[in-house]
Amino acid sequence: MTTHFPLMVPGASADGSHDVTAPYDGSLIASVDVAGASAVETALSTAHALYRDRDKWLTAPQRIEILKRAADIMQERAEELAIEAAREGGKPLIDSQVEVARAIDGVHNCIDCIKENHGTEIPMGINPASMGRMAMTHREPIGVVVAVSAFNHPLNLIIHQVGPAIASGCPVIIKPAGDTPLSCMRFISILREAGLPDEWCMPMVVTDRNVSTSLVADKRVAFFSFIGSGKVGWSLRSQLAPGARCALEHGGAAPVIVEADADLDDALPLLAKGGFYHAGQVCVSVQRVYAHSSIAKQLAERIADMGNNMVVGDPTLAETEVGPLIRPREVDRVHEWVEEAIAKGAEKLSGGNKISDTCYAPTVLYNPSDDAIVSKNEIFGPVILVYSYDDMDDAITKANSLPVSFQAAVFTKNIDKALRAYKRFDASAVMVNDHTAFRVDWMPFAGLKESGHGVGGIPHTFHDMQIEKMIVLRSPEL
Repeated sequence: MTTHFPLMVPGASADGSHDVTAPYDGSLIASVDVAGASAVETALSTAHALYRDRDKWLTAPQRIEILKRAADIMQERAEELAIEAAREGGKPLIDSQVEVARAIDGVHNCIDCIKENHGTEIPMGINPASMGRMAMTHREPIGVVVAVSAFNHPLNLIIHQVGPAIASGCPVIIKPAGDTPLSCMRFISILREAGLPDEWCMPMVVTDRNVSTSLVADKRVAFFSFIGSGKVGWSLRSQLAPGARCALEHGGAAPVIVEADADLDDALPLLAKGGFYHAGQVCVSVQRVYAHSSIAKQLAERIADMGNNMVVGDPTLAETEVGPLIRPREVDRVHEWVEEAIAKGAEKLSGGNKISDTCYAPTVLYNPSDDAIVSKNEIFGPVILVYSYDDMDDAITKANSLPVSFQAAVFTKNIDKALRAYKRFDASAVMVNDHTAFRVDWMPFAGLKESGHGVGGIPHTFHDMQIEKMIVLRSPEL
């Protein structure tokens, strides 16, 4: 018998149900109730009324205690959460276990944000106009938060959107990806078990895109958090009500420079992991590797060998290193892009084939043309491109040529070359001797150009979900 998740919006009725299937074999995992226009209106009116009634706001000690209990419950159920995340999202169990550990750390990070939250004193009494006054700021929640999430990290992305909202004191409505809503539902259930009143966080899978848009564009929304495709994110941003703030996190096509002096024994496992991890379905996956001509072919062949030796298959098995893509049509798309690159002159060193309707072989292409689709777009599949270069500046120019920009990396033992790459990359973060997908959840995480708007990372999102309100006291005793 599969699990069924009822609609988690108090006072609302569902508009049908949605089946959630495993991306690896298509088996039915669970079903969830679906929210229509009426349920969305109920959620918005409930959240807005809660925010407007300041007597109902949760105190900092209450929020801390709820999040502490939630983290404890998650720790007790860590293996269950990891298995279920692997089943619904396709990320191998070994990586889903890491995701759950990160998610628990993320909840603790939210607690730290509450404890460290404070305003500032504004200097007064320093000129005739400011005499007899004292000024300081205090931070308070911005209002109703609406979050729309992606499929590829079904638990940790929810932590990044819901956790800071709860920590900052904002009522939050979260729409998880329809492919992977179960980790979200489980986390919200844990929050409620930990003592969070139901009205403070309401998850929903919606009936269609029009309903989703009406949720996001409503004038009662104070902050919109989006993780997903650029096309959808920028479209939704254009429809926000006046005054609504937002943060958007889209995809990239992460570039890496590997200089001739790089330690390949150290670099290659990192590059292979960074490119093939979660079948390449990560917004900062290693995609475009620019290697000095003296080492490029050797580097490409060694990554290809590593990919050939990776275990591809059932994500719930401990030995699996690369799982399925989220949908069979994504396997077809990746294969079409790879075939097009080969037709335009790329040399296939490994992979380039479907293992099944749901899994694609880890693939390395050497020197694809600049006009190949894989060279111009985020692949979001287990494909690494290796390009040969003679001059690092030329490689950086090519790396910067796309309209997307996120994290980048450089491998070299020369500090001057590392700093030159850091200064010249179009990127919000540059990793030196590490892969582009490195991340800890308290660091800033930001897409530039078409890759996003605003800054992610739990403390940064927490900050964005609050306002800083100033008070000025006037007294003859000051």
